[in-house]
Amino acid sequence: MHTILPARATFAALLALSAAALSGCGTNPDKNATGSIPDDYRTRHPIVLTETAQTMDLPIATGDRQLTFAMRDNIRGFAADRAAKSTGAVQIMLPRGSANAATANYLRKDIRATLTAAGIKRDRLIETSYDASGYGDAAPVRLVFFAITAKAGPCGAWPEDLVANTMENRNYHNFGCATQANLAAQVANPMDLVQPRGMTPIDAEQRTVVIQDYRENGQPPLR
Repeated sequence: MHTILPARATFAALLALSAAALSGCGTNPDKNATGSIPDDYRTRHPIVLTETAQTMDLPIATGDRQLTFAMRDNIRGFAADRAAKSTGAVQIMLPRGSANAATANYLRKDIRATLTAAGIKRDRLIETSYDASGYGDAAPVRLVFFAITAKAGPCGAWPEDLVANTMENRNYHNFGCATQANLAAQVANPMDLVQPRGMTPIDAEQRTVVIQDYRENGQPPLR
């Protein structure tokens, strides 16, 4: 014996079955997608502050008797970079055991004079030497100072198969590493990543001009 349900009851039962079927796959897709993503790339590839050597090599020919104009410009640029990044000592590393070692030693006074003229005090210059027997005829004079710099990476690690792991919608390991490395390289002051700078004083004169223009014109001027 078959029980015949009224039309209204049949329609309600179909609605209940449809709701039950949809409830199994009706979860929030955005929630599932974001929930499957692992750690933030900024955590996986953090930017850290570290002390690194800032170097510049000056190639010295055996017959040189003075620095060229280009080399002096390079030294002044190095001194300006040091003034912006550090107050530490500058090392003048002279080659030892190379064919041009005597010439480099002769030019060291010219190098020191160019550095001091660029604003580096004499007591902040340190002369050292290094073994340059394997450099051949053009062993460089190396200028070095240490500074705090921002750094991220290294990048290029691919520990997993991207094709095999696409079903889980996860960030791959190297994701975001290049962005972090580029940001670290572009930061002029690494301390900006740690603490914001203090506000500059108010320009009272400029503020008076802006207020006066607003009173006369009814709107601030476009500057």
